[in-house]
This record gives sequence, structure tokens and C-alpha cells, in this order.
Amino acid sequence: MIERNLAQWLSYLEQLHPVAIDMGLDRAREVASRLGLGRPAAKVITVTGTNGKGSTCAFLASLLAEQGLKVGVYSSPHLLRYNERVQVAGVEATDAELCEAFAAVEAARGATSLTYFEVGTLAAFWLFQHSGLDAAVLEVGLGGRLDTVNLIDPDLALITSIGLDHADYLGDTRESVAYEKAGIFRAGVPAICGDLNPPAPIRDKARALPCPLLLRGPDYDLAFGEQSWHWRGITATGEHLHLHDLPLLDLPMENAALALQAYAVLDLPWQPDQLVTALQRTRVTGRLDRRAVNWQGKALTLLLDVGHNPHAADYLAYRLASQPVAGKRLAVFGLLADKDLPGVLAPLVSQIAGWAVAPLLTPRTRPAAELQAALLNQGASVQAYGDIAAALEAQLERATADDEILLFGSFYCVAEALEWLARHAMGEVGNGFAG
Repeated sequence: MIERNLAQWLSYLEQLHPVAIDMGLDRAREVASRLGLGRPAAKVITVTGTNGKGSTCAFLASLLAEQGLKVGVYSSPHLLRYNERVQVAGVEATDAELCEAFAAVEAARGATSLTYFEVGTLAAFWLFQHSGLDAAVLEVGLGGRLDTVNLIDPDLALITSIGLDHADYLGDTRESVAYEKAGIFRAGVPAICGDLNPPAPIRDKARALPCPLLLRGPDYDLAFGEQSWHWRGITATGEHLHLHDLPLLDLPMENAALALQAYAVLDLPWQPDQLVTALQRTRVTGRLDRRAVNWQGKALTLLLDVGHNPHAADYLAYRLASQPVAGKRLAVFGLLADKDLPGVLAPLVSQIAGWAVAPLLTPRTRPAAELQAALLNQGASVQAYGDIAAALEAQLERATADDEILLFGSFYCVAEALEWLARHAMGEVGNGFAG
């Protein structure tokens, strides 16, 4: 077999299949069988949803690891390095480990054509199976029913939220999206849904299988105090649980609440102090990710968020409103062409004093002129730039120490900002960074 480094493997995988997304399980199932793939861990939790998957997976992995369990996490997409997608015990897979896993999948696939995501998912399963895991947390890439992650029968299935995104594949109604996401349910296996208004297909699928379904509101929920939050939930046997006066978190506490309910049904030790510690140490790069930047003698605040659909924008607007700043908020914004631009802008326009828009480093980007026109139509103050770095530097020039700069709209957008911050930290631009 040809020896390849990681970059060469990823380039090769991008060219394997005629289309980037080809929903269905048959091809991947056939190759998984040839690979001899079984369960990647003793306990498997599958997580899907329109938004909140990444932070829910991170919270759940922290809760499990706090009990001394060896946990694998598979997620997508990545921000800077493919290695981010596959983690074992909190450590990203090395280039060598990924190359070995890709080689194993390549040897097994024969003439079967697989997409980049299908190969990556099977490679992650192969690595996990060879890592002696106690638990695996698997984030669905797209939808649920026909996503490659759904090859694995979980011990627990989670749906974080239901919103509109990827309409070409999941349909343009919440009901059609819910149908696809409920495809991760299994007969007799507990399922939990964090959406406060779950569409009918969620309940319909649970009844048809049947499987136990826990819902936010009737079965578990959270409430907020001025400086704390509170959680209630139930065990797998119906015993009521409560946690009071929890410290507020930077990441969405709705997703922490879902992770706590998931943990509660896994029949693991319930030790409140350890649970609180696990939640507090959970971080997810690019999700409500606040950074401090020193720019030309000014101490400034930058908030990074990968939110890129109306549901995520609604939540981001809610969090911004709950955390006012002394000065004003400025935005750096880029968006992919297939995203709902009016739906993303609507909840946020009134909270942003000035916008800097730019294209993303992908052929799928919306032109900056389109973003600018949409914002001008809503009466916003907006300037267009050639790239995200230029837009960010312009907002840093404008900002004062009392202001906050929000950079959001895409994984691509946040990835460009992270690369800029890395260069900034090395002294290539600006004059110092602390994050």
C-alpha cells in the first residue's frame, strides 16, 4: 500500500467519491463488516441535533471522564486540524494513528466507493475499537437516520434541538428534520430530547419502536437564578434527582442539563461535587468562546461562535442580551451560501452597532457584497472586506476597551480567526495576545 502522511490521506479521501455528501448506510456497512468493526466501546452514546451537539458531547465526555472512565469522542467538523475529530481520553488522535486507521479502511473497502466523511467515521470507529474505551460519545455529522455514525447501535440516543438547516438533505420543515434525527433511536434503548417543543416524529418513532423517551420539561429541566442555575431530572428507574445553586457556565447550560440527564440514566455514581467540577472544566473551542486580545495597546474582548443557522443565532442573541457590555458590540461575519442569511441576521441586527463582513476561504461562501446588501437593507452600519482577517483587524481598530467584538457565522469564519490569533500570538501581527 502507498505510504501517505495525514495531509496526503485527506487530499486522497476528498477525491474518492463523486459527491461530497451521499446519504445512506449500505456502502459503509459493507466496509465496516469487512473491517470486523463491532462496538467501539462498552457504552455508546449517540448525539444528534440541529445545534448544541458539540457542547453536549463535551459536557458528557467530561462527566464520564470525571468517574475515571476512558472516553472516546468523535465529532465534526474540525476547526484547524483533522485530529480534533477523534479524541481518546481528552487527547487528539495523532497523525500516525489516523494514517494507520485510514490505511485499514482503505484496505477493507476494495472497490467500494466511500465519501470523505464515511472513511473518517469508519477510521474513528476502528481507532476506538483498538483503544480499550469504557465509553464512546459519537456526534452525528448530518441528520441521523442515514448518517454513518448510525451504523452503531447506542446505549443512549440524544437529540439536542430541532431547527432548520441542511434543507437539501433533511427537508424544510421541523417535522422532516425530526424524522431524520429520530432515526438514531433503537428499540428498548433510552432516548432523550432537549427540544422544548419536539415535533411529532420524535414521539411517533419512540412509540413505534418502542423505546423510553425522556423530554425536557416533563422529565428533566433547568431554571436560572441571578447567579446560579438549578437542574432536575430522573434516573432510568424513575427516581427524581435535583442539583441546586450550580455555578453559571460559559457554554449553553441547556446542553449541560441534557448531558446531566444522559449521565443520570447511565447507572453511574451520582456525586454532585464531581458533576459540578466536570461541567465547570468543559470547554469547546469556537462556541461562546471569549478571548482577550491586546491590540495596539488596547485590551479588547473577542467572542467567537460557530453559529450559522437561525436556531443558533436566536440562542446567541439571547446570550448576548443576558450579558450586556459597558460599550457597544461590533461584529465580524461570514456565511456559507446555503445558509439562511435573513434568518441568521434577524435576531442579531438590533444588538450589533457595526458590522464587518467578508467572504470565507471556500467556494461555498456567500460574497461579501451579498452580506453587506442584506445588512444595509436592515439599516445596519456595515463595511465589506476582502477576508476575515482584514475584517477582524478593522473592528479591533474601531473597538474600545468597553466594547466586545463578536465573530461568528461559520466554522470557516472561526477557523480563520483562530489562525489569525495564532499568528498574532507569535508576533506576526499586532503586539501580543492572551486567551
